[in-house]
Amino acid sequence: MSELAGINQMVARIPKLSLFFGGLLLLTSVNFIQWGLDYTSYAHVALFLLATFFGLFMAFNIGGNDVANSFGTSVGAGTLSLQQALAVAAIFEVSGAMIAGGEVTATIRSGIVDLSSMPVEPMQFAYIMMSALLAAALWLLYATKMGYPVSTTHSIIGGIVGSSIVLGIVLQGAGSALSLVKWGEIGSIALSWVVSPVLGGIVSYVVFQAIKKHILLYNEQATVQLKQIKAEKKALKKAHKTAFERLNELERVSFAVAMSRDAEARLDADFSPDDLETDYYRQLHQIERKRDEIDAFHALQVYVPLIAAGGAMIITAMLIFKGLKNMHLGLSTLNSYLIVLMVGAAVWMAIYILARTLRGQTLDRSTFLLFSWMQVFTASGFAFSHGSNDIANAIGPFAAVLDVLRSGDVGSTAPVPTIAMFAFGVALIAGLWFIGKEVIATVGTNLTEMHPASGFTAELSAAGVVMGASALGIPVSSTHILIGAVMGIGLVNKQANWDLMKPIALAWVITLPAAAILSALTYLVLSNIF
Repeated sequence: MSELAGINQMVARIPKLSLFFGGLLLLTSVNFIQWGLDYTSYAHVALFLLATFFGLFMAFNIGGNDVANSFGTSVGAGTLSLQQALAVAAIFEVSGAMIAGGEVTATIRSGIVDLSSMPVEPMQFAYIMMSALLAAALWLLYATKMGYPVSTTHSIIGGIVGSSIVLGIVLQGAGSALSLVKWGEIGSIALSWVVSPVLGGIVSYVVFQAIKKHILLYNEQATVQLKQIKAEKKALKKAHKTAFERLNELERVSFAVAMSRDAEARLDADFSPDDLETDYYRQLHQIERKRDEIDAFHALQVYVPLIAAGGAMIITAMLIFKGLKNMHLGLSTLNSYLIVLMVGAAVWMAIYILARTLRGQTLDRSTFLLFSWMQVFTASGFAFSHGSNDIANAIGPFAAVLDVLRSGDVGSTAPVPTIAMFAFGVALIAGLWFIGKEVIATVGTNLTEMHPASGFTAELSAAGVVMGASALGIPVSSTHILIGAVMGIGLVNKQANWDLMKPIALAWVITLPAAAILSALTYLVLSNIF
């Protein structure tokens, strides 16, 4: 009985959401395994179970690092709670994976190695992919627990390179093995360590500097002026009350009647200040004219809708040209740009109307709400695009293994079953919930302080750089770009945490070789066991 009571107390201390996501991951995994065993005709059962574990483990760690990195600014800015970020991620990440994740995926990520020159057996190829999955997942787990946001793409590439080199050494010797690697691609990756954060930082710095100057500082100055005017009105009322108390009863009656006439006169359509009889209302009118001349909501009504429209156009372009590229929608370039323009116009109108309806709120509250809505929009777009693209870092190698186990051959592409995409999507979200808090803290609060305006700027700048770099063919990492954008915000606010940035940058450099070494060791173990 005491043991049962202890177990009940332990379960009671586990958050309900943790139980939910743990249970969902377990049920999804079991269901997928049952389907997969039938799909592969029960061939190489042990290998299939191991590959499934490696693949789901990789997806779990992508959620804890990459997805957490994407939502760190939203949580750090206070726009979304961790639970809300989880809900948004669950909907858009899984939807991106399911809707636009692609029916087939390349069996070798990024063409980083050329195995065509070697007589690679199908099972050896499967070991390469399995080793890459486990190695990348282990490195991501370490980086995540340390709170370091790193590139999942670089991790899986490093894993494929490491296991491929080991196989090359076994088959052809060390010299030939090294020639398998496309070192030009490795050089591009190394270049991205510098180019990505620098581009993200520059764009973010310029954009946030403009937002801060024309919106945030304008609002601060307007708020100070409004507080001064409020103080003047309070002082006027106090002086009026003191003066009124000094009057005799007859003078009070006369003054009250005049005050009443002034109050009614102010309501007339053709009201003129010359109609006022009392000094109180004359001075009050002057104070209110000063308040109206401030035009406190000018920046929110003029600049914020324009920024929102620009942001919506960038996010929409990212979804069409990047997030939905695997769906082959058949849209012409003109059609795509027209959709982008329509979304921009619709968002401009919506934010303009919202800004006008917020005039009754304080400036600080209105600014927070407007940028919060905008940040949720950009975060959702990022999540969908991420789900449709970066989930391939887990599902790609796994689909290759699954295809080998099913067909006994290595194809240039491998089909991705829908049930596999869903299972990996669930693992992604579970990883965000269970181990994503450290990376969220790093991106959202530890590198620099975040506000909805700065969080929106970081996400928008990162999306813009990703789109621009993709169009120009510049090698970049979305993870590194976003961190650079966050640091750009820190430079504007003079709050950048360079002490934390140093180990993160070192982790970026170590990612590829660390994953390669782990993958090489894993390959040796797998090839000797099976």
